[in-house]
Amino acid sequence: MRVVIAEDAAVLRELLALMLTERGHDVCASVADAEALRAAVAEHRPDVTVVDIRMPPTHTDEGLRAAIDIRRTHPGTGVLLFSQYIETRYATRLLAAGSAGVGYLLKDRVADVAEFTDALQRVAAGGTALDPEVVTQLAAAGGRRAGLDSLTARERDVIALMAQGRSNAAIAQTLVVSHGTVEKHVASIFTKLGLPASDDANRRVLAVLRYLHG
Repeated sequence: MRVVIAEDAAVLRELLALMLTERGHDVCASVADAEALRAAVAEHRPDVTVVDIRMPPTHTDEGLRAAIDIRRTHPGTGVLLFSQYIETRYATRLLAAGSAGVGYLLKDRVADVAEFTDALQRVAAGGTALDPEVVTQLAAAGGRRAGLDSLTARERDVIALMAQGRSNAAIAQTLVVSHGTVEKHVASIFTKLGLPASDDANRRVLAVLRYLHG
C-alpha cells in the first residue's frame, strides 16, 4: 500500500511509519497537520491515509475535516481516522460523507500490529474498519430504528461485525458458525432492511449505515 500518515505527535508518527515500512508498505509522507495532509495526498495520491482527528492549530476536528475533504476530492483514497477517545459525532460525520473506504479506530488498536494493518488494508481496498467500541456506541446512540427491530439477536451480532468491516468468513470464525449460516443471516438482514438485490458490497455498506445511524 501507498500510505500518508497525519499525526502531530512525532513519536507516534514515526512509530507508525516504521511499522508500516517494515511490513513492506510505502509511506509516501508523514506530516503533522491537516494542511500538510491535504498537500501530501494531492501530491502522492496514496491508497490510504492514517489521520488523527485532533491536530494543530486548535486540536479539535482539523483531521476529520481534512479527511472529509479528501474523500470528496480524492475518492479513490481510503481514510482511516484514529483517536484517543470514542467520539461518535465525528464517526457519524465521516460515514455521512461516504462509508466506502473509511475507518475509525482507537489509538490503542495500534498496539496490535496485525489488527491495525488488517484494518488499513480493508480501508485501502474500499471496505470499512470501525472499532468495535465505536460500533457499539454508534448503534446505542441511534436507539431503536424502523426496520432494525425485526432483526434477531444473531442477525444483530452479524451486522455489528459487518460494521467493523469483517468478511463473511471472518464473521463465521468469530461466531463459530458455518460460512453458509452467515450467508443466510446476511441475506435475511438485507431482506428485513428492504435492500433489493444489487452489488453485495454496496448492500453491505447500506445495511451498515442503516444499523449505525438510520
